[in-house]
Amino acid sequence: MGLDVRWAVRWLTLSAQAMADHRVELIELDRSIGDSDHGENMDRGFQAVLGKLAEAPPETPGAALKLTAMTLMSKVGGAAGPLYGTAFLRAATALGDASDVDAATLAAALQAARDGLVARGKAEPGDKTMVDAWTPAIEAAAAAAAGDGDVRKVLLAAAEAAEAGAVSTDPMLARKGRASYLGERSIGHRDPGAVSSALILRAAAGAAE
Repeated sequence: MGLDVRWAVRWLTLSAQAMADHRVELIELDRSIGDSDHGENMDRGFQAVLGKLAEAPPETPGAALKLTAMTLMSKVGGAAGPLYGTAFLRAATALGDASDVDAATLAAALQAARDGLVARGKAEPGDKTMVDAWTPAIEAAAAAAAGDGDVRKVLLAAAEAAEAGAVSTDPMLARKGRASYLGERSIGHRDPGAVSSALILRAAAGAAE
């Protein structure tokens, strides 16, 4: 059984809840190596997404993700808006007009999202960015999709790998973004974008339960 638009809307709703619940944590993480606004921006952006979903309920998962992309691009400041906007837009394009998303299509959409982040931010694994959460996530998702085709297992594998990926940024030296200006002082701090990415992917898994 695949994932329909109800899953997509629930994913975005749970993501908004996660950004609200972890707003202060993300602010504190960003205060250490950024400009302290990641939690505020993500919370504001996803609250705006909820408003847009209520105004114009989407008919397909792809439409829900496209609406999210456009909203985040317009409402989220800093680097996060363009990055997440690109990720959701690439994922929406990969899903197309399908009303039901199977495991293989889901894994491909997650890969498209990660590739969008790389294309937009020019970051690679090891640069201490959200790519360090997304790359293990898409690898785990692809492996799970090649198994029994259970979409829930794909999302759970992606979420768990993203969470581990976020933790892995702790000892990294930042090579991209504002954190890179800190040089050695960026070591020992977790990347806030990797953490928000893990929260979003955990919400996707939670929405499929």
